[in-house]
Amino acid sequence: MKRILIWFLTIIIMFTASGCTGPSSEESIKTTGMYFDTVISIEVWGSTDTSILAHCKDLCAEYEQLLSRTIDTSDISRINSANGAPVEVDARTAEVIGKGLYYSRLSKGAFDITIAPLSELWDIDDRPGNIPGPAAIEEAKSHVNYKNVLLEGNTVTLKDPKAGIDLGAIAKGFIADKLKDYLTSREIEHALINLGGNIVAVGDKMNGEDFHIGIQKPFDEQNSAITSVDIKDKSVVSSGVYERYFKKDGKVYHHILNPFTGYPYDNHLLQVTIISDHSVDGDGLSTTCFALGLNKGGALIEDLDGIKAIFVTDDYNLHYAGY
Repeated sequence: MKRILIWFLTIIIMFTASGCTGPSSEESIKTTGMYFDTVISIEVWGSTDTSILAHCKDLCAEYEQLLSRTIDTSDISRINSANGAPVEVDARTAEVIGKGLYYSRLSKGAFDITIAPLSELWDIDDRPGNIPGPAAIEEAKSHVNYKNVLLEGNTVTLKDPKAGIDLGAIAKGFIADKLKDYLTSREIEHALINLGGNIVAVGDKMNGEDFHIGIQKPFDEQNSAITSVDIKDKSVVSSGVYERYFKKDGKVYHHILNPFTGYPYDNHLLQVTIISDHSVDGDGLSTTCFALGLNKGGALIEDLDGIKAIFVTDDYNLHYAGY
């Protein structure tokens, strides 16, 4: 919880420091809440209808009940506990699983939505400092393989009964896009959505200027920005080792796990930030590019249209792709 609150305050501080206190002097309406084990914030300009914000929070609660791995009644929990039996899920759950499988295939398994056995084993949030034994890691990673997910319409089957889906690396982006779709349908033209660091801009500032978004400097105790980006109607998503981690014997153990080794990725990257039209792509690509490393991740971005990336290596140098 402490790390979550620090991250939320970092986002707010960076917005303020970068001049992102509002599109103009006009007042906004805003709501915050706790969903997906993180703090969310939605701010809207040009409307006084607070029912719009209430519906956004209702949508967050609804998606959490569908996609959370830790809620027993969610679609994801029902799939994971079905012992390999087919499970009929909500169409939205099937949609985000399909997107997760796309990035699993794109990365050739470096990003894998069946990482749940390893995520549960490491459990970095609840058991910091716990390094699993080699035998336990070998057992867990033997059940990580996205090819064991069979998606047929709205029916999901895990061909390995001990496999498990974890959408933590892609769900927030998917939900942020759905919130943006809803706000747009209500004719909102100026808004900022922040789902625990997934930033989505609806349009631009009311004065026509782009939003100025600071990118957190990894591990910086002053919550300063290492760089910034100007966006209009786009998404900014960062994945990094500083978000959830613990230190033991001077080594950082973070939450971005390598499906092939069973241990956190150790590739000299601290952070990857993706600027894209859709936040689900930013989510999927930030983790995918982190997993692939600077050279392969940068090459992937160069092959994609309309995507930009900023890589931060462990010497705190910035590397740009797609620019």
